[in-house]
Amino acid sequence: MVSSSFWNGLALRFPLAFENVLPTVLCRLSLIAFALAVALSSPAAEVKVAPIRGGQFVGTAGCKSSSCHGGAGEKHNQYLTWLQKDFHARSYAILTDARSSRIADTLAIPAAQESNRCTVCHSPFQSVTPARLMPTAHPDEGVSCESCHGAAESWLRGHTRKDWNYAMRVTAGMRDLRSFYVRANTCVACHQNLDSDIIKAGHPELIFELDGQSVAEPKHWRDENPSSGVRAWLVGQAVALREMSWALSKNETADAEATAKWKGLAWLLAKATPQQANLPMIDQRGGTTSRDEFTSAQEQADLLARHAAESQFGDDFAQQLLRALAATDSEFVVSKETPSDLLFRRAQRLVLALDRLSNAVTHQISGAAKNPALAQLFEDVRSPADFQAPRFAEHLRSFRAATEQSKP
Repeated sequence: MVSSSFWNGLALRFPLAFENVLPTVLCRLSLIAFALAVALSSPAAEVKVAPIRGGQFVGTAGCKSSSCHGGAGEKHNQYLTWLQKDFHARSYAILTDARSSRIADTLAIPAAQESNRCTVCHSPFQSVTPARLMPTAHPDEGVSCESCHGAAESWLRGHTRKDWNYAMRVTAGMRDLRSFYVRANTCVACHQNLDSDIIKAGHPELIFELDGQSVAEPKHWRDENPSSGVRAWLVGQAVALREMSWALSKNETADAEATAKWKGLAWLLAKATPQQANLPMIDQRGGTTSRDEFTSAQEQADLLARHAAESQFGDDFAQQLLRALAATDSEFVVSKETPSDLLFRRAQRLVLALDRLSNAVTHQISGAAKNPALAQLFEDVRSPADFQAPRFAEHLRSFRAATEQSKP
């Protein structure tokens, strides 16, 4: 498995956002909110709690008392887990460090902690209208409880009542994070797309992968279904492709780097979806790209994410998918149609997939740590400048051989 520090550097430490990102991200969040509303409409219709639209944000003050989520024990320590172990708790503080200052200077923007291009993801309360903020909600909380669970005013008191079931809490306004589709949509807007200028200024690249990042997250929840890892991976990758497709469809001229990343993920999902008969297919067309193709991919990816979130995947599917992806070594040959930068993006997504599928098959939390062949593949994709397709293909064959030998 990839270490938590890998994910923290890759997807949690995001010091800035790009120029005019606030309207872009808020637009994206509004569309995602609509998708969540549709996803929640069915179970919510059966309970006698009036749906709440909007609502006020309370802040962590509403969660951190010792009798709620700030005490001892598994059911009462969620706030302490977030505060002491979770990088999200430090997302605002990151904006005040030297690295963020250098990036802000390079981009000629105000101090990072004062620019909505940064705070829209690092300090979400700053993007909320003051009328929806209670005095106890503070911007320096960073990405806190309500960033994921939704504004708490309408459900804070009721969600602990024994006569409230889960569907009633969701109807009252709590976000349905048991749904992997909802969960992925909650995270992806700030964990996938990033303007190339920001990366060039020193921002870590963002790669959204729901399962691996959830494992690296200090957990304060339970996913008890054995198939949850595979579902989380597939839903997350589909949602990531949807967001990448959306961003590319909005540009008159597609960014070459962003297009290579998109092609890498589209290739992976085009290989994965035929392995299960009931999954919508991702259609990987020819080498040309267009806004129409990006728009079509956006729709296909969202449909895949919705279906995958409702599917049950057993060990057989994980094993079959792992074998199919591990057998793609022949497709890592540099050519005019598949230049090295494109193959690197394929490899980057592929290695993350092999890690999560290996975890699902072996039921071991530590994938790469116990599989030297997988660890070597991670080393191969550490840097695009050092990536060598023939060497990666050779190591992929070694990984496949090791996987076959370890079969029960």
